[in-house]
Amino acid sequence: MLYGKKDQERKKSYVIEPIFGTKAESQDIPKYKLGENPVEPSVAYRLVKDELLDEGNARQNLATFCQTYMEDEATLLMAETLEKNAIDKSEYPRTAELENRCVSMLADLWHAPEAIEYVGTSTVGSSEACMLGGLAMKFRWRNNAEKLGLDLQVQKPNLVISSGYQVCWEKFCVYWDIEMRVVPMSVAHMSIDVTKVMDYVDPYTIGIVGILGITYTGKFDDIAALDALVEEHNRQTDYKVYIHVDGASGAMFVPFIDPELVWDFRLKNVVSINTSGHKYGLVYPGIGWVLWRDKAYLPEELIFEVSYLGGKMPTMAINFSRSASPIIGQYYNFLRFGFEGYRAIHERTKQVAIFLANEIKKTGLFEVYNDGRNLPIVCYRLKESVEVEWTLYELADRLQMKGWQVPAYPLPPDLQTIIIQRYVVRADFGQSMAEEFIEDFNAALKELEQARILFHDKGEHGVQGFIH
Repeated sequence: MLYGKKDQERKKSYVIEPIFGTKAESQDIPKYKLGENPVEPSVAYRLVKDELLDEGNARQNLATFCQTYMEDEATLLMAETLEKNAIDKSEYPRTAELENRCVSMLADLWHAPEAIEYVGTSTVGSSEACMLGGLAMKFRWRNNAEKLGLDLQVQKPNLVISSGYQVCWEKFCVYWDIEMRVVPMSVAHMSIDVTKVMDYVDPYTIGIVGILGITYTGKFDDIAALDALVEEHNRQTDYKVYIHVDGASGAMFVPFIDPELVWDFRLKNVVSINTSGHKYGLVYPGIGWVLWRDKAYLPEELIFEVSYLGGKMPTMAINFSRSASPIIGQYYNFLRFGFEGYRAIHERTKQVAIFLANEIKKTGLFEVYNDGRNLPIVCYRLKESVEVEWTLYELADRLQMKGWQVPAYPLPPDLQTIIIQRYVVRADFGQSMAEEFIEDFNAALKELEQARILFHDKGEHGVQGFIH
C-alpha cells in the first residue's frame, strides 16, 4: 500500500496532547474551589496521582494494622462491585446472602453456642462495631436497671476498660454520655489488671471490655480470668455485668494460631465480640464485624425496620449507605483461603515477627515487650542501661529516609514516661522484606552513632507515626 500527505494529515487528528504538555498541567490545580472547566480523564488521573507521590509506599507502613495488599482477583472483584449499596438488602439479595454467610462463619470460628440464636452484622471497620457493641451494653443495662428500680439520675452509667484502649472507646463514651472507668496498666500488667478490675464495677456499670490485642503492645487481656471474676460477681447481685471482647486485631488471628486459647463465646459471660475484617481478616480498609452470642443480648429498640428499599428489612448500623465491596472482599477471602489458608498465612506472619524481634535483641540496645508471640507485632524500648545520644524518634526519622514508616510513642497514662517503638507485621510483609528492613535498621543505628546533628530532644514525649 502507498502512503501520501493526506494519510499523514489524517493521523494528526488522532494525536492526543501529552499529559505534561496540557494546559491543566501548566497551572496550579483547583484545590479549594471548583475549577471552571472539565479536565481530560487521563490528565485528572495523573494530577491526582501526583498529589499523592510523597505519601510513601503503603507496603512499607509498619504503623498500621490495616491490610495493604490483596490478590489481583480480589481487587478486581471488589472494583466490579463498588456500586452495590450494602444497606439495600432487598435490591442486592445475593450480596446480603454473602454477608449472612460471613456472619455464620465468624460465629462458628468464635464458638457461638448451637443451642441459642446468635446475631451479627458487618460494619464500617471495628470502630463502628465497637459502637454497636457498646450501645447494646448500655441499652441492656438500662432496661435491667429500670426493672430493678435503680435511680438512673444519681450518676452516669460507666464502662470498665484497661488504659490500653483504642480511641473508638473514648469516642463511644463521649458520644453516648458514658463514664469511662480506666484500669491503669503497669509494667507488671501490660493488659487489664484482673486483680483490680472488679473494684471499678458498681450497679451503674454497663459492661467490661476485654481487649484481644492491645494496639500499643499487642498484648492480650486475660479474658478467661475476667470471665471467672464476672461469673462470681453475677452470682451475688441482680446488677449483672457482661463482657464485650474488642477483638479488632486478635479475633481474626487467634482462632487460627492458638485455637486452644479460650477467649470467645466458649466463656459464659462473653456476650459480644467485634473484629476488623481489614486487619487480620486480610481485606482492604472498610470492613468490620460484630456478633452477639444470643439475640437476647441485642435490645430490640436498636434494630430498625427499613421499608422503602423494595422490602421490609431489619438493620442495625450507625452508618447507612456504604459500598458492599468490602463485604464481598471478605467472603472472597473466606472462600479463597479457608481455615488452613488463614492458618498458614498467619503462622508465616508470626514467624517473621519473631525473626524481627530476635534481630533487634541481638543489638543489645533494646528491651522487647512483645516479640510477636501474641499478635505478630514487635514492640520495644531503649534499655535504661544503654547510653546513646539519640532517641527512638531519631531512629524513626532515619528509617523513614529508606521509606519505612515506623511509629514511636509513649505508653498510656501511668506509663507515659516509657517511649516505645512498634512494628506491625502484616500478611504482605514477607521474610525477604523483613531481611531488607533489618539491613536498613542496622544501617540506621550505625548512622545515628556517627551523627553530629540530632533533631529530637531526649526528654521529648510525643508521637511519631500512628496507632491504628
